[in-house]
Amino acid sequence: MLQQPVEGEVVLAPHSTLSDYYGDERERALFVQRIFDRTAIDYDRIEAVLALGSGRWYRRRSLARAGLVAGMQVLDVGIGTGLLAGEALKLIAPGGTLVGIDPSRGMMRQVRLPGVRLLEGRAEALPCDAASCDFVAMGYALRHVADLSAALAEFHRVLRPGGRLLMLEITPPSGRIGRAALKAYMRIVVPLVARAVSRSRDTARLWRYYWDTIEACIAPERVLAALHEAGFATPKRDVELAIFSAYTATKPA
Repeated sequence: MLQQPVEGEVVLAPHSTLSDYYGDERERALFVQRIFDRTAIDYDRIEAVLALGSGRWYRRRSLARAGLVAGMQVLDVGIGTGLLAGEALKLIAPGGTLVGIDPSRGMMRQVRLPGVRLLEGRAEALPCDAASCDFVAMGYALRHVADLSAALAEFHRVLRPGGRLLMLEITPPSGRIGRAALKAYMRIVVPLVARAVSRSRDTARLWRYYWDTIEACIAPERVLAALHEAGFATPKRDVELAIFSAYTATKPA
């Protein structure tokens, strides 16, 4: 069930309202859920184009750098089709476990990872007990939550003391030329590829929306501040190829 913010509650939206796609917050949540449901069948193929072939390598290295090791209990928030979870499983074997959460049933139906437990849910209200996992991961889903502060508070709640957090995101380059090049690639090239290879007519629109959320997203400095405000220690951002950001933090022991 979609939950609306409590009156008077301060909400940290990851980006401004994108009126080309929806109106208010309820429409946004429905739009995001439906477009991911409808395009799940194409997601992995188009994502491989978007990541320029670096997806698996980058995910696995980021997880290892963030401290993911064998035997850990992992919560993957916004598991999608399981791209990040698949790399996490390689690092936590033997003895580790992984639970994936996503609001999109369509995306989770594409997960092909034996032993992974899948739960329908939202980052702002995780269906998990407090202090129940060692590591929380979120791959390229920060821009799709309704309230980043609420999501980070939930991540902090479900982590054990000393637990680690990793959030991967795409952030625009700081220079005008790099930003324009990335925008052209994601707003023109990727949708064209999507039209050529997709099985869903909504796939091209998803990737246009994907760029618009990237362009409108709050600054990395605000994400780091939100991590600190949520109670995390040592929040940090590492950048690869000028566009791939890895936010890491630890729940104090």
